[in-house]
Amino acid sequence: MEDLNFWIIYVFTVFVASIIPGPSMILALTHGIKHGSNLSLYTAFGNSIASMIQASIAITGLGIILTTSTTLFMIIKYIGALYLIYLGIKLFKTPFHIKENKQNNKKVKKIKLFNEAFIVASSNPKALVFFTALFPQFINENQNSFLHYFLLVLILGIIAFACMMIYSISANGIKTLFNKTSLSNYFGKIIGSLFISFGIGLAFSKR
Repeated sequence: MEDLNFWIIYVFTVFVASIIPGPSMILALTHGIKHGSNLSLYTAFGNSIASMIQASIAITGLGIILTTSTTLFMIIKYIGALYLIYLGIKLFKTPFHIKENKQNNKKVKKIKLFNEAFIVASSNPKALVFFTALFPQFINENQNSFLHYFLLVLILGIIAFACMMIYSISANGIKTLFNKTSLSNYFGKIIGSLFISFGIGLAFSKR
């Protein structure tokens, strides 16, 4: 049986890395405000599946190949940067209607929320770099088994899902604040600007 301390350290490390505000978590917050926590489940699923795929690539050793290939890394990086900028411009132009509107929620395509989260997560090559650096710290000769690898990826996916939902559910408090103020008039522009900044930062960042 695996040492309990090992899994506690792993869970804590992944949770801290996942909960830090970034494009995926800001997207979860945005979807939570616009569509509610129920529909944001699909956002969380999209992010978690993308993260688990990246983790699986890293854990099988392909991550080392990808992260040492400058051309492939740069292609993924610039695609991710362009998508974040596109999403930012879209959010900047989109007005936020904070009042609950069940009719509008029915029209929201769940697959669209899933796809947005999946693309934002999977188009960030730095996540792959992080996973490639993370997993060697939690794998040794005594833990070289399919079950161990499977648990590492599964737990990471569960934590990523939980962190996304924390942001989505916390949006309820922001909704209440917005309903009492005029902040909703500026929220789209603020979040849109953040995504544009994330995209530009990713495009100009060093490897």
